[in-house]
Amino acid sequence: MLALRTRLIPFIPLIFVLLWSTGFIGAKYGLPYIEPFNMLFIRMLLTLAVFMVLMALFKSKWPTGRQGLHQLVSGSLVHAAYLGGVFAAIKWDMPAGVVAIVVGLQPLLTALIGRIWFKQSLAKVQLLGLVLGLVGVSMVLVGGKEMGELTLRPEAIAAAIIALLGISIGTLYQKRFGTGVDLMAGSFFQYLATAFWMGLLAFSMETREVVWSFDLIMALGWLVFGLSVSAVLLLMYMIREGESARVASYFYLVPPVTVVEAWLLFDEALGVLALLGIFITVLGVYLVLKSPKVILRPDV
Repeated sequence: MLALRTRLIPFIPLIFVLLWSTGFIGAKYGLPYIEPFNMLFIRMLLTLAVFMVLMALFKSKWPTGRQGLHQLVSGSLVHAAYLGGVFAAIKWDMPAGVVAIVVGLQPLLTALIGRIWFKQSLAKVQLLGLVLGLVGVSMVLVGGKEMGELTLRPEAIAAAIIALLGISIGTLYQKRFGTGVDLMAGSFFQYLATAFWMGLLAFSMETREVVWSFDLIMALGWLVFGLSVSAVLLLMYMIREGESARVASYFYLVPPVTVVEAWLLFDEALGVLALLGIFITVLGVYLVLKSPKVILRPDV
């Protein structure tokens, strides 16, 4: 069993990208029947129930008070701010493609903040890879679909920026303060914070009306087990075991994979520009991953 787990470790980033990319597909199936914050609130409640069972089965070690507090902060940033910001920006009429481009700045912002926070020294080839990744993501989104007339309301711009800052700072915060915490127990606390914020938004801003359907039930089931459980545990593992710039670079692969999935499932056309963007994105991630390791100061 140990040998099997060892062989599977190199495939964790690939599995994570495939799972994470399906979140947009799951949302597309479910959102016609439910409001966004309410969908996230129900998703978090279901996820908490699943994690309670998993923690009992695997006898997860409960975090200390300080560790639990850090996980609440991480969850507020990595999940609540990111998911809430993205859904709010789309709700306030910002095209999804534009939101994705803004959030697509995350690997660059994570790397830049990491240099200040962790005193990380990034190689020039890493910076080149990060820039290429951003260019490739933009080309995929612009070439993959028509974004139409832009409606950039101030509150939508603010929400997209909150999502960007949340996932960027949250990734670094988890790397700095989330070490030594059981992955399942830590995730439970993160989702506890997310459920609180999503519930607050749903009860203050939405009607919470739900049209239950097969598509919604299947979408919620996949978002809980495929994303909130499987993908996020893989993300927390990569953050714990990897360097922040490298982990963040995997997010560059999500939009291209999502475009391909949308093409297969919803017959959304892939143009030449989108295909070229996919190639550039993969090249950018390759440069980040194959470059020399990030140097951390011993006292960090």
